[in-house]
Order: sequence, then C-alpha cells, then structure tokens
Amino acid sequence: MNTTLQKNKDTGLRFFGKVTASVTHDVKNSLATINENAGLLTDYAAMAARGKPLDPERVNALAVRIMDQVKRADALLKNMNRFAHSVDDSLKKVDLNEILQLLAALSVRFAAMCETTLDVRASSDPVEIETSPFGLLNALFLCLEFAMAAAGRGRSIDLRPEKTATGACVHFGPLPDAVISDQDPCLAASIDARLVKNTEAGTLTLIISDR
Repeated sequence: MNTTLQKNKDTGLRFFGKVTASVTHDVKNSLATINENAGLLTDYAAMAARGKPLDPERVNALAVRIMDQVKRADALLKNMNRFAHSVDDSLKKVDLNEILQLLAALSVRFAAMCETTLDVRASSDPVEIETSPFGLLNALFLCLEFAMAAAGRGRSIDLRPEKTATGACVHFGPLPDAVISDQDPCLAASIDARLVKNTEAGTLTLIISDR
C-alpha cells in the first residue's frame, strides 16, 4: 500500500478510536451515576417497606439526577451517531458552523484534560463547502489538538469559520507564539487543506479548498 495512503488510514483510525473511547467513557460515567441513584431509590423503597416514611424531596432529587444523566447520555450518543455517519459520503456539502459545533461537542473531554475551554464563533450565514466530512473532522481535530497544546492550560480557544473565494477556512485562537513545522498536524489526505499561522492575529488557520 502507498505510504501516504497508509499514513492517512492510520491517522483516521486513531482519530475514530480516540473519539469513540472518549464518548463511551462519558456514557459509562452517566450509566454509573444512574445506577448509583437507582440503588438509592431501591434503598428508600426498602426503608418504606419497613414503615419509615419517604421524604418526597429526596426522592424527587434522585429522579431529577437520573433524568439529567439520561439526557446527557442521549446527547452523547446523538453526537456519536452523527460522527459515525460522517464516513457515509466521501464527498458532501457541509456547513462548517454545524461541523465545528459537532467537533466541540466531541472534544469536551479532551479540552477538559488540557484545562482549555472551546468557543465556537458560528457565523450568521452558513459556511458551506463540499469535502469529505470525516476527513474534514479529522483535520480539524488534529489542528485543535495542536492549538490546545500551543495555548497552554487555563486558556480559551475560539473556533471561527469563514467563507473564502476558493472554499472556506477555520481560525483557531487566540494563541501564543506557536511554531508550525513539518512535524505539526498531518492533515488528512482526503481533503485539500493547509495550515498557516497569522502571527499578528495570534491564530492558526486551516484553509480548506472546495472540491
């Protein structure tokens, strides 16, 4: 197999594996919380069977916590479902506003580990581009990882899409002096993109050409 194609395949598999592991970890945490609170409800039921009156407020609080975790798990699985379907089409028109919202949702745990917050500055109008949805997410994730490492802990990173004459771009910033070298993000070969640094603006920009 061609070395470039193999490298791109390996990068995509690592990306899919990292996101899947992260989402399933969070779903397991929600299930553990639901199980813990369900156990408490069982304890309350047993106490009531022995004649001890139930405290409605405590029972209601447990029910609310369970419902909150169900909503959280549902949101996680919906995002995972959207991510899984990104491999359905090798070429598709997508809105970068929506793609960045999905990327941020999938990257919450990674950002938390870096003590970084993400803020998607969506444009008022759609920023549409025809590209590989999975390849685009892969490239954006690699750039985000690089940006979070460059920003350092305790920082906030804005993700801002912008339409260009030849496609679109995504700005990551503000960032301190980050050096782009040959070893920095290996962008997915399935999309035509390049990463540039704007020292004056303090941003890294992923420039994506429309197919």
